[in-house]
Amino acid sequence: MPRKEQGWVTFQTSEEERKILEEFCQHSQRTKTEILRELVRGLNQKSVSSAPTISQPTPQEKVETQTVEIENIIPKKPLKVSSRNVLKGVVKRVTTGTVNSEITLEIVHKVELTSIITKVSAEELGLVEGAEAYAVIKSNDIVIAKD
Repeated sequence: MPRKEQGWVTFQTSEEERKILEEFCQHSQRTKTEILRELVRGLNQKSVSSAPTISQPTPQEKVETQTVEIENIIPKKPLKVSSRNVLKGVVKRVTTGTVNSEITLEIVHKVELTSIITKVSAEELGLVEGAEAYAVIKSNDIVIAKD
C-alpha cells in the first residue's frame, strides 16, 4: 500500500532545517513526529492571511528526505473529562525545576491549589503567571485529619 494511503507524509529539508528540528526535539524531549503534528494542528487555528511565507531551498542547499506519520489530525474541540471536580483558576506561581514544574492556581481569593506536573507539560500548556487554567481533581480517596 502506498505511503499516502497509510497516513505518511514525506518531505525534504535542508541539513540546517533538520539540525534545527533535532535540536528542538532534544530540548523539548519530544519526537519529530510529535513536534510536526503540533505544528500541523496549529495551522487549523491560524487564518490564511497570517500564514507565513514558505521559502524553497536553493539548489546549493543539501536536501535530506524526512518521513513523518500523520494520523488523527482533527480540529481541536473543547476537552471533556469524566472528573466532576473541575475548578477554574488563574496561575499564581510557576516554579520550574529540571524535570518537573510546580504550578499554583488561585481558585478564588486566597484559595490556592498546587500541583506538580512535568516541565514539558507545563510548557505545552503555556502555563505562565496570569494565565487561566483548570484544576481537574480525580481521587478515589481523600483523607481529612485533625490534631
